[in-house]
Amino acid sequence: MKKGIIGKKIGMTQVFDEKGKVIPVTVIEAGPCVVVQKKTVENDGYNAVQVGFSDLKANKVNKPLKGHFAKADVAAKRFLKEFRLEDCDSVNVGDIIKADTFADGDIVDVCGTSKGKGYAGTIKRYNGHRLKETHGSGPVARHAGSMGACSDPSRIYKGKKMPGHLGAETVTVQNLEVVKVDAENNLIALKGAVPGPKGGVVVISNSVKKA
Repeated sequence: MKKGIIGKKIGMTQVFDEKGKVIPVTVIEAGPCVVVQKKTVENDGYNAVQVGFSDLKANKVNKPLKGHFAKADVAAKRFLKEFRLEDCDSVNVGDIIKADTFADGDIVDVCGTSKGKGYAGTIKRYNGHRLKETHGSGPVARHAGSMGACSDPSRIYKGKKMPGHLGAETVTVQNLEVVKVDAENNLIALKGAVPGPKGGVVVISNSVKKA
């Protein structure tokens, strides 16, 4: 990983390119993030930097975290995230990472928590088919359908698509293009949709599948 930053989803809008084509974009308030800790091979077995985002009142932090932030001499942060950067040596505790760490045209991956939908049936959860509502199908038009064989194996196979909790899980959208970076206001506009609601916290990093 070459670059990474924590941000907050502001919402969606659209911009026009030089040819007048409309591009749907998601605007993210990216940073400023502060480096809270450096992890090294000697002490921790691997190289990484821990980054903090969004200020938090000191009285909202428990005692271990209060000491953690005091050791780094930085203000308390609401969110912490580790990035295994390729060049961790060039980053020091207290450094500020801003939106301009990315540039127009970069390809990135965005990780966030999807919207929770609560308890959902198989049609909404897995895009299943409905039954016809005529000719004696009964009140089961949106039911899951067959659960499997009869006396053998006398059980439901693992992985059967059934009703349950939908959403509120970690989702990564890959290969999104950075359309515009506003370093002055710490804003990044990404082409396409990003998981989560407005105000949701997301993590932006270099794409793992595109150079």
